[in-house]
Amino acid sequence: MNNKAQGQGKRLAEGFLRYRTGLVIGGMIGLVSGGIFGLLFGGFIGYLLEKTIRKARDLSPQQLFFKATFSAMGKIAKADGRVSESEIELAREVMARMNLNDEARKRAIAHFNEGKGSEFDLGIVLQPLAIMLRRRPAVKLMFIEMQLAIAMADGEISEPELRVIEEICRHLRFNPHEMEAVVQRIRAAQAFQQHSYDAHGRATPGNQGMLLQDAYGVIGVSPDATDEEVKKAWRKLMSQHHPDKLVARGLPEEMMLLATEKVQEIQAAYERIREARGMR
Repeated sequence: MNNKAQGQGKRLAEGFLRYRTGLVIGGMIGLVSGGIFGLLFGGFIGYLLEKTIRKARDLSPQQLFFKATFSAMGKIAKADGRVSESEIELAREVMARMNLNDEARKRAIAHFNEGKGSEFDLGIVLQPLAIMLRRRPAVKLMFIEMQLAIAMADGEISEPELRVIEEICRHLRFNPHEMEAVVQRIRAAQAFQQHSYDAHGRATPGNQGMLLQDAYGVIGVSPDATDEEVKKAWRKLMSQHHPDKLVARGLPEEMMLLATEKVQEIQAAYERIREARGMR
């Protein structure tokens, strides 16, 4: 019994030593705001926070991205109080398009459900993710695009969903101007897919005109852009979403198919513009 108590005491001391930064910072903040009680409480919270963040950092880049992706999706889906059928369907669709095996699918669902929890703190996964993506802007962009897609699954972004998206952008240092540009491209991509489907059924001049307008939105340029500006925007997007480059920079291999679909979507929009303009 005495040996057991000694072992527990040793592990506790080792834990305090390992996570002493969080313990000290939390304790100092607590002392200023709440005296001795605040010191103890703040130290404990700081200890737990650093321990959690270190565990997240111990994950590989691919594991961290995977966990952050689905837990953030769960947080966004539950932001306005209930998870809509369209949000659930999109999450299932993402998992299906990734061809996840049973084990990976279970992990994705577990992360999604964890994110739905009222007490879940996104900072736990986003802080280490932000460090990982600091020099990987293309992977960061892919992450933001996936989160915006779940927020827009039911048509528009609600205020609670927007607050979660803004929190994600703050953690990842993705400014509002960049976010708005991505929102516009996703809206255009959704419309492009719908109008492409409609055009197969009844190819009217009106459908073709809307399809071309959507194509410009997917590329992120105005219809008044020069041919060179269109090509430059297309090349940039193709480079940012190149599947092999993204996987090499930390995107989980399971998500390569999503990146491939994005590249195909960008290419289809570019071909539509190129055909309309007679570009070579």
